[in-house]
Amino acid sequence: MQKRNYNAELHGFDEIILDKSGEFQHHRAERKSMELERTAAAKIMELHRVFPCVMVTGARQVGKSTLLRSILPEGMRYVSLDHELMLMRAQEDPIGFLEEMGSPLCIDEVQYEPRLLRAIKLKVDITGAPGQYWLTGSQRFHLMQGVAESLAGRIGLVELYSLSQSEIVGKGKSAEPFDPEDFQNRLTPPACDINTLYERIWKGGYPRMYKYEDTTAEDFFSAYLNTYIARDVRALTQVGDTSAFMRFMQSIASRTGQQLIYADVAKDADVSPNTIKKWISVLETSGVIDLLQPYYTNTSKRLAKSPKIYFNDTGFCAWLGGWHNARVLQRGAMAGAMLETWVYGQLRRSYTNRGIRAKLSYYRNSNGAEVDFLLEKNGEIYPMEVKRSSSPKPGDLSGVATIPTAPGVQIQPGIVLCTAMEVLPLGKGRYAYPISMI
Repeated sequence: MQKRNYNAELHGFDEIILDKSGEFQHHRAERKSMELERTAAAKIMELHRVFPCVMVTGARQVGKSTLLRSILPEGMRYVSLDHELMLMRAQEDPIGFLEEMGSPLCIDEVQYEPRLLRAIKLKVDITGAPGQYWLTGSQRFHLMQGVAESLAGRIGLVELYSLSQSEIVGKGKSAEPFDPEDFQNRLTPPACDINTLYERIWKGGYPRMYKYEDTTAEDFFSAYLNTYIARDVRALTQVGDTSAFMRFMQSIASRTGQQLIYADVAKDADVSPNTIKKWISVLETSGVIDLLQPYYTNTSKRLAKSPKIYFNDTGFCAWLGGWHNARVLQRGAMAGAMLETWVYGQLRRSYTNRGIRAKLSYYRNSNGAEVDFLLEKNGEIYPMEVKRSSSPKPGDLSGVATIPTAPGVQIQPGIVLCTAMEVLPLGKGRYAYPISMI
């Protein structure tokens, strides 16, 4: 048999094998590694029983392929369009490719040949039976140009981020969404001290950093960035000056947790604001960043106009920012912003891993009053403020009193997400909650 490496730079532990009949199969190379339980596995199997197609999207290296292969139903074949020969076959004849591969079928990195989605639509419309195709893509489905409508109503979607805190500590299967109505009774990771918390923040959540202990941040993220520019960025837009793009990435990393001002980033990267807008769109489409929109009501003007930008993995952000270890990060000027970025990521993961899209925003008014996060749920708004303190105070939620509301919407007292080791009452229905337990 002939063997080919599967993106060896970043996937050294996987192989695609071409046998004599020309059929591609996946095999896992035998290496000692840590097994990681992913919360999203349950949602994927739930959707598999309901929809003809299931699609898992997310940034490169967050573990999409590994997760799907670990729960692949019996009889389902796996192919990857990262493999040049497979991609060539799919591009030459999408319908013929599906005929040749049969179903059920898992197609990895489907964004490389979007015409497959229309071909899949024709296939699944014949019977409408669930569980025919699994797909992965390193671009967010709703932002992939011209393809979202192809499988509307026929596809269940799961967005995967890098590892959540619960998954890192081995509680991925039991992790539940952070529920501000009943957070004291949810199953949580055990609380940890602030030093351990910043170790998690600095390391981030890319699975390879945990599966292989000899993987260094410098080795992983430098290879990740080079591959990211070479593949995803150039596939979505033209980047003529890679040094300018690197300056842009570093500028964005230094602004995580802050309002996005295009002119400021353009000045740092020495390119036009329009170029920055295109590059921001690329980062968002490929799952590297999220843009958190400001809170507003139908009866008032939007109080802040610009979104806040958050890196979806704090490890990648810390590496871009030049923070070479957790202690330096913890004592540096970005300690607060990185803590807020971590909290945002954990809140988002706790919902998306269960297939729920949380309605999150932030609040800031013209007088400087602000609240880091607002979660809207069942006609209630739950304010959450992030504090790098183990001794939170009721005054940490002073901005809550200034939040305007629409008729019929109630503002809850608020939660301080902090570095304490236990849940603490702050009076009048307010609580402090340990960040390490989200």
